[in-house]
Amino acid sequence: MSTWFITGASRGLGLQIARAAVAGGDAVVAAVRDPDGLPADLRQSGRVLGVALDVTRDEDVHRAVEAAVRRFGTIDVLVNNAGRGLLGALEEITDAEARALFDLNVFGLINLTRAVLPVMRAAGRGKIVNIGSRSGFEGEPGVSMYAATKSAVAGISEALSAELAPFGIQCMVVEPGVFRTDFLDTSSLSIASQRIDAYDGTPAHDTLDWAGEANHAQLGDPVKGAALIYEVTCQDKLPGHLALGRDAVERRQVTIAQLLHDLAAWQGKSVATACDDAR
Repeated sequence: MSTWFITGASRGLGLQIARAAVAGGDAVVAAVRDPDGLPADLRQSGRVLGVALDVTRDEDVHRAVEAAVRRFGTIDVLVNNAGRGLLGALEEITDAEARALFDLNVFGLINLTRAVLPVMRAAGRGKIVNIGSRSGFEGEPGVSMYAATKSAVAGISEALSAELAPFGIQCMVVEPGVFRTDFLDTSSLSIASQRIDAYDGTPAHDTLDWAGEANHAQLGDPVKGAALIYEVTCQDKLPGHLALGRDAVERRQVTIAQLLHDLAAWQGKSVATACDDAR
């Protein structure tokens, strides 16, 4: 039996990953802002520990990790899932809004990972699953700040894969496309507080219209997506990146082709920038 520590486990992908882990015979630490809000099937399971956690609060982070270790002895899998979205043109987003988003999506992940790593290093094993986004490899209009946070998550995950390998710890970033969760509800998604009319009719504001139309009509099934995350995480060797969903796979293929095109266009001159004595 492995012990999973999952943030944002009360709904969406986090909830479905928790359910998949329980169904697989594992123990789950369901880390949420209000454990009383966990669905009954998790609250009533003897292999689930609900803990109160706001990942932006250091005292919550350490208290939750200590509770997990007291109950289950260790943490085998950390799933950094908690996060939220922010829509708006870059010019419309205030400094406070941007910093609050990074505090949750990036620094919350960093702080919790720091707290769990000593437990994993002591055990000589562990797996870290960071929930990124398709936006982490493809910035889109109206999603610049959210894309920036998820690009950071991807970069952190890649670095951790190399840093932690000597300790037997693996790291993977999951990059979902659009899944039929509550992510586009106001409980998970904010709109920039100021609106600049000049962006009306441009791609940045088109994204705002799309979000309203797509809510609860997204392509991906969160139960199937979570089942795949669980299946992949249970393998001996994690991939560095897991594109999740048909749209994520298709857009990743498009971005790879664009990167290769851009590289080829300037490759000769780029290589020629080396110092003369280094050629």
